Amino acid sequence: MRSFRDAKAMARSLREELSARSIDIPHALALELVAKQFGLADWNTLSARVDAASPSPAAEPPGIAIKPAIPVIRSFDEAKAREFYCGFLGMAVDWEHRFHPGAPLYVQLSRGELLVHLSEHHGDASPGATCFVRMSGIRAFHAELIGRNYANNRPGLEQQDWGLEVTVNDPFGNRLRFCEQNAQGA
Repeated sequence: MRSFRDAKAMARSLREELSARSIDIPHALALELVAKQFGLADWNTLSARVDAASPSPAAEPPGIAIKPAIPVIRSFDEAKAREFYCGFLGMAVDWEHRFHPGAPLYVQLSRGELLVHLSEHHGDASPGATCFVRMSGIRAFHAELIGRNYANNRPGLEQQDWGLEVTVNDPFGNRLRFCEQNAQGA
């Protein structure tokens, strides 16, 4: 385990697995059970140990703050893009831009903390790109996608060495790989 967040993710996964078997436990109990799995007395002890062992992030010079990247994804058809990204993936349109009516569309979409820019502009991005999206709650997300009965995409839930993944392909040859990482993949 590398960070405080990993221990909490383990507790969340434990609750989800038990809930799938009709066993509901409070989050606090899940945290205590994770601590016991590590041979520790309680959650507070585990939390203190993990926090002390976590490497502190490299300090940036004053005035610099690097934020998560926003992928720019090439699209060719506004209607298909909206059907896939909004209808199937459940993303919302934050804003749109065109230089004039009839010009190519540039749009920002979001869901949770994920931001994506779709561009119809030639040269903005190459079709066939892959975006890696870290997330939690991937089993529920997978069930949501399958429940939408989108004719062109029925993604699987795949166990990888680094976590569970759901990969979807957009209508333009791009892939979005959603992943709930385990401790090794963090």
